[in-house]
Amino acid sequence: MTEILLKVDNLKKHFPITGGVFGKTVGHVKAVDGVSFHVKKGETLGIVGESGCGKSTTGRMLMRLIEASDGSITFEDKEISKLSISEMRRVRREMQMVFQDPFASLNPRHTVEKILEEPLKVHGIGSSAERRKRVHEMLEIVGLSSYHAKRYPHQFSGGQRQRIGIARALMTKPKLIIADEPVSALDVSIQSQVLNLMQDLQKEFGLTYIFIAHDLGVVRHISDRVGVMYLGKLVELSDSERLYNDPLHPYTQALLSAVPIPDPDFERETILLQGDIPSPSNPPSGCAFHTRCPHATEICKQKVPEFIEQSGHYVACHLYG
Repeated sequence: MTEILLKVDNLKKHFPITGGVFGKTVGHVKAVDGVSFHVKKGETLGIVGESGCGKSTTGRMLMRLIEASDGSITFEDKEISKLSISEMRRVRREMQMVFQDPFASLNPRHTVEKILEEPLKVHGIGSSAERRKRVHEMLEIVGLSSYHAKRYPHQFSGGQRQRIGIARALMTKPKLIIADEPVSALDVSIQSQVLNLMQDLQKEFGLTYIFIAHDLGVVRHISDRVGVMYLGKLVELSDSERLYNDPLHPYTQALLSAVPIPDPDFERETILLQGDIPSPSNPPSGCAFHTRCPHATEICKQKVPEFIEQSGHYVACHLYG
């Protein structure tokens, strides 16, 4: 049995809404509202959903860049959600993040060499010469050249900058990489190159990925299992092929029906969802999706569906309760 690297249990993040003269808390934005999943060593777990569903907030909570309101995060059998800053710094050698915007996440005043050396300095890894050698090695590994080390971020294209971001994440030889929409800011022709690079690196270094995206086609290309989020909750979780061939949740079915298929003769019914996504500060009662669901019944409005397993395929829907 494959060893579990990361386990998340009932993770929540509620941002307070303040109002009035004294700035009292008058409500909460339930950005993430009780998410549970696990990631096995060496696999890629994709997390998908519309903008505002809480997927990026989840990724940042796993790194403790945002503190969770409730729930637990267990990494290599160690509960990390309550660790001190110095203890968490040591854990971050094993967990790294690739951000969405490759330009905003790189310091424009630093050379590539300085940017890539920074994680090694923070964790006290190697001498100056060893760090420089590692920088040059890593640039070659991600498809750049060692002479690029003296350049600045603005001298690179978007795809090259994201390669630098990936190289930085790999500098400390981590076990887990959380990739937050790593290709959504890139040109379509460059996206596949970066995705293929990530897959090659995964094989070479035995990496485990959490891949956050809103593009279902991209997620299918790279993920072993896929979790679908809606309004701060996971509504479906399954291995990739099964989810794409036999989606159970009405929301997943609607998302997949909108994915274009490059076959002019293939006809498929497009499921159009009615209305807008409800506000996470005032989510609907019962199932959060019932206001837009074509199959909603009375129980959907009253009772929150449990996240139940259907032979390895998890779904939160009263149709399967």
